[in-house]
Amino acid sequence: MISELDKEFNEAFKKASTTKQKLAPDVLLRLYAYYKQAIRGDNFSFNANEDDIKNAFKFNAWAQLKGMTVDEAKKSYIKLVNSILK
Repeated sequence: MISELDKEFNEAFKKASTTKQKLAPDVLLRLYAYYKQAIRGDNFSFNANEDDIKNAFKFNAWAQLKGMTVDEAKKSYIKLVNSILK
């Protein structure tokens, strides 16, 4: 059985994934980080490629959330999506 939080998280993910609105890079990084923390928790993985600075920024944004619970990350993701996408 799926929880209410999971339903809201899935709805927020669909909303963010299908928006036509152009989002600022810092917002995209926060969405990415909250999503990864909500899905993977502190199970970080990073494939280092010296030419791939974009992935380094994404990993850094996620790593800054170390210790945040999965539920906290889901709630933060939902709150961010709802604040930027009406």
